Amino acid sequence: MPSDSPLQISQLMLFGLGTRMYTYYGDRVPATGSLLVVSNHRSFMDAPLLMAATQRSIRFACHHYMGQVPVMREVVDQLGCFPLDASDQRQQSFFRKTIQLLQTQQAVGVFPEGAEPMVKQTLPHQMGEFQRGFAHLALRVPVRDLAILPVAIAATEEAVNSAVPLRLLSFFDPSEPLFAQRGWHPMVIYRRVNLLVGRPIWISPSQRQAYQGKRAKALVTELTQQCHDDVCSLLRQGCY
Repeated sequence: MPSDSPLQISQLMLFGLGTRMYTYYGDRVPATGSLLVVSNHRSFMDAPLLMAATQRSIRFACHHYMGQVPVMREVVDQLGCFPLDASDQRQQSFFRKTIQLLQTQQAVGVFPEGAEPMVKQTLPHQMGEFQRGFAHLALRVPVRDLAILPVAIAATEEAVNSAVPLRLLSFFDPSEPLFAQRGWHPMVIYRRVNLLVGRPIWISPSQRQAYQGKRAKALVTELTQQCHDDVCSLLRQGCY
């Protein structure tokens, strides 16, 4: 797959859906080099939107079931996404794959809220807590000049449809507790959306050196909270 094809496919997808996208602070995006993009997440459109906003092909980690469901499997493959392994191997596969990508100067995308906001319908201005795996990754990966880029996706006009029964998805990933409930998986389609790019957070050599023992936990918590606060602030700005 050519390195620019996910970006091109993203642009075509957004054009086909008729989405009006507005990017703010796009000059903050590093044009080259290893990049870890961190954003809020409510729709299957989030990955192509982030690629269009940054003008870079981004390799996104996605939920295991997305690599199992027909049609969805082909879409995530064309967008350059990589489904994580089943639950017992998920963290190991995430670190292994993302480290390989970052070491080759690629951009990797992460949605630290996890799968819940995709399964449980939320309002555009709402955002959950961030899981800390991406912060561990940023401090652990042996890559110089790594930047974390916080980006907010703020929908101002959207349509919400019912896509598929949640319990049907448990057939593809029985280990996911979110699928063991009644209801439908929502499908959010943005009609008009703002993307606001935060200032890059560069990982320093001193932070990597301090990433050990009790100090490691404090560093991870601090970095996770900083990214969460940045995205939350941008989201409020974009929604109102």
